[in-house]
Amino acid sequence: LRLKSLTHSPLRPLFPGIFCFLFLPYIFFHSYYNFNDRAFPLTSQRLMANMSLLDRSGTDCPSGFYTKEELKPHLQRPLQDSMAQGANGKAFVLQLMNPEEQDEKLRGFDKNQFNQFASDRISLHRDLGKDTRHTDCLEQKFWRCPGLPTTSVIIVFHNEAWSTLLRTVYSILHTAPAALLTEILLVDDASTDDCLKTRLDEYVEQLKIVRVLRQRERKGLVTARLLGAQAAQGEVLTFLDSHCECFNGWLEPLLARIAEQPTAVVSPKIASIDRDNLKFSKPRPEMHHYMRGNFDWRLTFGWEPIPEAEKIRRKNETYPIRTPTFAGGIFSVSKSYFEHMGTYDDQMEFWGGENLEMSFRVWQCGGQLEIIPCSVVGHIFRRQSPHKFPNSSSIIIRNLVRLAEVWLDEYKWVFYRANRMAALVYKENSFGDVTERHKLRERLKCRDFSWYLKNIYPEAYVPDIYGRLENIGLKCCLDVEKTKKQQKSVQKINCNNTCGTQYFEYTPQHEVWLNPDNEMCLHANPGKSLVSVELCQLNGKVSAPPPEQVWIFTQVQHNPSSDKCLTVARGQVILTKCTSTRLSQSWILI
Repeated sequence: LRLKSLTHSPLRPLFPGIFCFLFLPYIFFHSYYNFNDRAFPLTSQRLMANMSLLDRSGTDCPSGFYTKEELKPHLQRPLQDSMAQGANGKAFVLQLMNPEEQDEKLRGFDKNQFNQFASDRISLHRDLGKDTRHTDCLEQKFWRCPGLPTTSVIIVFHNEAWSTLLRTVYSILHTAPAALLTEILLVDDASTDDCLKTRLDEYVEQLKIVRVLRQRERKGLVTARLLGAQAAQGEVLTFLDSHCECFNGWLEPLLARIAEQPTAVVSPKIASIDRDNLKFSKPRPEMHHYMRGNFDWRLTFGWEPIPEAEKIRRKNETYPIRTPTFAGGIFSVSKSYFEHMGTYDDQMEFWGGENLEMSFRVWQCGGQLEIIPCSVVGHIFRRQSPHKFPNSSSIIIRNLVRLAEVWLDEYKWVFYRANRMAALVYKENSFGDVTERHKLRERLKCRDFSWYLKNIYPEAYVPDIYGRLENIGLKCCLDVEKTKKQQKSVQKINCNNTCGTQYFEYTPQHEVWLNPDNEMCLHANPGKSLVSVELCQLNGKVSAPPPEQVWIFTQVQHNPSSDKCLTVARGQVILTKCTSTRLSQSWILI
């Protein structure tokens, strides 16, 4: 195959019975498979509550809505100085810093990958100001019958900054209704900072419902969360990261959705807390352009706008957003359902991949994954993790292989083609025993991954032709030079099974995509012989890619414009006139 560029080239009495026979099953199944259409509509809350009342007849079930007094927080926030640094969620601003302060700031950034200097000078109790959520959220009420479940909040930490950890705790205490908050469990994953040992134990004793659980050895997120879940006494488990702040009214919508649909795993809308100045990006009262979770075929989590069909399905801002995957850092789930569905894969080490594993498992095994827009929690997004653990990249790959072997079915081969390191782990059979996870899937009668792609994420791009682009004549591979520029040069290099810069996908629109960044395409520069990789121009903005990014695999060496083909010559990858006998122009995707 040659890769060519197009640039360079009397039954009336029976009617009621017939109607019931034909349409009642449809109504039943339609309502069953579209349960989310009933989620949180303001106009139908009374109907849902009355149905619940019927289910709980004979019990002491109070009528009406929860009052503000009944939902008052566990701890009243102290009076705030509106002019203080960071007050009302504003940014920390300090114009002049002496050398000692500058040094402290640099050390804090280096240790935490956010501005600890600012965090240490912002109140642990800071108020985020006026409730700026959408009017639908502000008007939402919650029925006392069947009632909202209680929750245990579980926070895993490892050498977290004192101020951000405690601000996370206080933001929960100042916003979560006392009647619903059973406890806050701080799970220490073998921290070494002195302040997080005895001092922390003594400090949280005064907070009554806060407990510290400790792992003596560093075992990672999954094991620590399982420790917290096992100790939790609430009906719902709410997992938070250790550098969060909870906005007004964040907890009730999460618990209400679980009360309505116990198999829902729900996440809040995650707001950004600026890593440089700790400014809280408050929600806007107008309608939002929401994002949902996705994944690529290297099994990397990402975000994308919700599709038009989902926008139409949602009647107002209180409706959940269905999401194919979730980030996994902040979410709530019924404790009984969490246990029923197999908690976490406890053979996954440290962290990485557990969020996608749970995403696929929830959907394939009869649950649903949702984002609740009326629930808002802020999170400090760091550019990189400040915490290191041995062989981190290989551990994450191992976790992803475990996921693929249990949940992806035949699509695991797409993953292994995209992630050559994972393919090696699979080949070496070094990902551990997944027998128990397969038994779990069988016991839960889970659907296959084809069903997931068809019904939950039909927008997912599944490549038909993909792999390394290998030159048959010279036995070398097309590779992309790593650079921070949007334009990247293409080079020939020895084929490498573990190199992500050698993985390409050939699209139905005749583009050659570089994975994992699917916004980069093989690009023929007009008037030049050298080839590069540049931002894909199709990308939903135009109906067809430009000629510079259209490539044809063909045995016929013909190009109407220039008759140029991708060629390895003089140690470079260039465009030259097509010649049928030149093996240096012969490429194959393997």
